[in-house]
Amino acid sequence: MVGTVFHRYAADLFRVRASVVVRFAYSMLFTVLQPFIVLRMLLRSRRAPAYRQRLGERFGFFDAPDDTRPCIWIHAVSLGETLAAGPLVERILKEHPDHRVIVTTTTPTGSAQVKRLFGERVFHVYAPWDTPGAVKRFLKRARPRLLILMETELWPNLLYYAQRSGCQVLLANARLSARSAAGYARVERLTREMLAALDWVGVQNATDGERFLQLGLDPRRLRVTGSVKFDVAVDDATRCSIGELSQQWALGERFVIIFASTHEGEDEVALSVYTAFRQQHKNALLLLAPRHPERFQSVYELCTRNSFEVARRSQTDPVDGSTDLLLLDSLGELSALFGVADLAVIGGSFIDRGGHNPLEAAAWGIPVLCGPSMFNFEDITVRLSTAGALQRCADEHELLRQFELLASDAREKRRRGAAALEVLENNRGALDALCDGLTELLGRHP
Repeated sequence: MVGTVFHRYAADLFRVRASVVVRFAYSMLFTVLQPFIVLRMLLRSRRAPAYRQRLGERFGFFDAPDDTRPCIWIHAVSLGETLAAGPLVERILKEHPDHRVIVTTTTPTGSAQVKRLFGERVFHVYAPWDTPGAVKRFLKRARPRLLILMETELWPNLLYYAQRSGCQVLLANARLSARSAAGYARVERLTREMLAALDWVGVQNATDGERFLQLGLDPRRLRVTGSVKFDVAVDDATRCSIGELSQQWALGERFVIIFASTHEGEDEVALSVYTAFRQQHKNALLLLAPRHPERFQSVYELCTRNSFEVARRSQTDPVDGSTDLLLLDSLGELSALFGVADLAVIGGSFIDRGGHNPLEAAAWGIPVLCGPSMFNFEDITVRLSTAGALQRCADEHELLRQFELLASDAREKRRRGAAALEVLENNRGALDALCDGLTELLGRHP
């Protein structure tokens, strides 16, 4: 008996020491790479100046608000996670007014979206880079009682020092692809230490949950909540403003296609298919939305080189019957502008990027098309395609066939749009489950 206890103690001690060594090595590597990360950001800032602004925040230097209320910290990496976190943040502001709220992002597009959605109702700052010094400085200034991480944003030092500071951690809307799970498994000791720091994990589906368990998550901390992205809703004010915009642009007689969140290499696909489609559908209008602001100018130049009459949303150019293409080179409007479209194509899916969230389009009751690469939203894609609301297209030829079908068959277009809304309605509830978990953790805090 004594020997068994000793061996267990020795094994536990070895695992602890091994994880410390691995985390130390990781921290040293991250510290060594920081100058190169800064250089990369400065290079990106040549096209997107926001990348060189507020660099001190990345190192944990910022002026914290003078507010003594306990703090809830929500970390949403970029634009997509910020949009997904929006309803959750609104619920927190409404149901926990005795807490102050900090929302962090890592990208300028996420930062801009936080400011657009919440204004001064939350305190926004960039998240610290994952070095011990930056993380500890952030925690000392922010003093969070609860940290909510959107999706699978796991950082070793962030989780370790948050736990040491007494901050509880809730992982919300978590997803874990087979590819990501394999990557985490290669650093098993570090992964187990990170998972041990999670107090409550809400996964999007049972498959994701099983992958977390295989990596070492305590099953008592796991909940299958579904995806909070199904809780997206279009409010009456947005519907009204989009209706007015549709009238202003005289879209009643036009067939409007929105190609959303394109990456390099996909704009050419969009323009090629659109050109072929317009041969038979002269009244068509393409809304093209590049994913990253630094690409806005180059995509505009690509469109003009292809002899399109282009309006730019950032310049509030007029849209009329002579407009071939509207370039959505603005931030924060995409989810609303799905409302003017007859169908949506999801970018990031015609290259090996894994796609983007199709539910923002589905919420408007329009058909959704995508390419073959949707592994980042596989469960959502399967649910929509099974219901007949979404169609995967293997290539440009299939995409053109779908354009032709939906432009000629109004009944099929309505059927797919109705199916999209039904999928959303049948899968709501994740937001309530996350709010219950949040309240549970806050109740545990001394």
